[in-house]
Amino acid sequence: MHDPAHYSGLYDPAALEAERLALARRRFLVGGLGGAGAFALSGLLDPASVEGAGSSKKSPPSHDPTLPRPAHFAAKAKRIIYIYLEGGPSQMDLFDPKPELNKLDGKPLPESMLANVRFAFIKKETARLMATPRKFVRYGQCGTEMSDLLPHIGSCADDLCLIRSMHTDQFNHLPGQLLMNTGSAISGRPSLGSWLSYGLGSESRDLPAFVSLVTVGRGIPGGSASWSSGFLPSTYSGTQFRSDGDPVLNLGNPAGIDAAAQRSSISAVNDLNRIHQRSMRDSELAARINAYELAFRMQSAAPELTDLSDETQETLDLYGVDRKEPPIKSNLGGVGLFGPFARNCLLARRMVERGVRVVGIFHSSWDHHSALDPQLKHNCLMADQPIAALLKDLKRRGMLEDTLVVWNSEFGRTPLGENRTGANSRVTGRDHHPYAFSIWMAGGGVKGGQVIGKTDEIAWSAVEDKVHVHDLQATILHLCGLDHTRLTYRFQGRNFRLTDVHGEVVHKALA
Repeated sequence: MHDPAHYSGLYDPAALEAERLALARRRFLVGGLGGAGAFALSGLLDPASVEGAGSSKKSPPSHDPTLPRPAHFAAKAKRIIYIYLEGGPSQMDLFDPKPELNKLDGKPLPESMLANVRFAFIKKETARLMATPRKFVRYGQCGTEMSDLLPHIGSCADDLCLIRSMHTDQFNHLPGQLLMNTGSAISGRPSLGSWLSYGLGSESRDLPAFVSLVTVGRGIPGGSASWSSGFLPSTYSGTQFRSDGDPVLNLGNPAGIDAAAQRSSISAVNDLNRIHQRSMRDSELAARINAYELAFRMQSAAPELTDLSDETQETLDLYGVDRKEPPIKSNLGGVGLFGPFARNCLLARRMVERGVRVVGIFHSSWDHHSALDPQLKHNCLMADQPIAALLKDLKRRGMLEDTLVVWNSEFGRTPLGENRTGANSRVTGRDHHPYAFSIWMAGGGVKGGQVIGKTDEIAWSAVEDKVHVHDLQATILHLCGLDHTRLTYRFQGRNFRLTDVHGEVVHKALA
């Protein structure tokens, strides 16, 4: 069990009293001697007194995710790249072929199937089944069937564990995203990446344990809650990087401030924060100390990370960084994102190479209520090549075997076509669908080249080897060496965990 007391610690009363006396002396110098006091204070706040800079003093409480921590048991995955495609990609158009659905095109569902079902927009009275225009192809030696919209990912089929029997409790985006990313449909809970960085720390001292890379079309309803630390100390939140320009907003020094001045300033502030933290024992003060320290180290590491000039042209072409984007009249997933999304996939590989524990790649939107065919095609053109390149690049570098890659979303789409008032049946899409959808995992201890689970003949419900959101989360934690029932944090008088009181590891997914 990961108890917060393990990280906050208890301190020697004598050492605490010495700190209080030191603080009293400093207050006297600053308050009573004016400029001379300020000069003396600058000598006391030496950079060597900062944690991790050679101090012989007992360290303050550590909520530093850049410090690696032992797992519960041997991990198959040392790191994770979590690709979250907001909106609900259509499973019967991408991963779950249903020839019977095509035969029933235009037919109504029996009233018994619709009696207790809630939809976001579909009107039950006139709802009709809608075929898919996509062709399904058998890929790899395993022969897994996937859509013709995903030829690049299809070429990696032998490394993929495709789960066709996912299901969730939520049918609207915001609660669905919160459940998938934080384990609860209620806002304020820690995200998956935050739990992982809290449990395992990072292999890097110069970069965050958890980074989020976001390309936004229409927007992500869950917003930063998808990578927030919730009630965990804020140091475990995902740090948002940008694919272009300064990698992190406000990371650079103001004009006229050099590295030495910045180091001295951070040392002074953190020394005072540390003294205050020893008496208050506030985890957020410890988080603030580590945030200042990490930000200083990132000022050198982040620009090098996002500079792709050392990548070969072959690698840039593999990811499609400079691809031309085909025109589209309108697209919810946004236009002009082919380059940024490809860069984010390449940056994800560079980050895990440098010790980042969790990288979340977020893109919106795959919420295709209308114009499903052209919009899904556009989004797949954007995502297919870079995601497959990421898998292939990790594999050729010998990193895929201990890097877990996940394709995920909050739910799937209905086999029924949209029929809201004013909808054009020729350019319609599909509504939200929580009862069946598809995700896949690769690398990091996953058994590739297989399909887990099955849906009924129209992809309405998962009927075999059903996998709930909490089961998926338990499996991800297991692959990373964490028992989801033991990874807990005490808050408001009780222990919380990512999987709430549910979740079973999907053992068929394990190599």
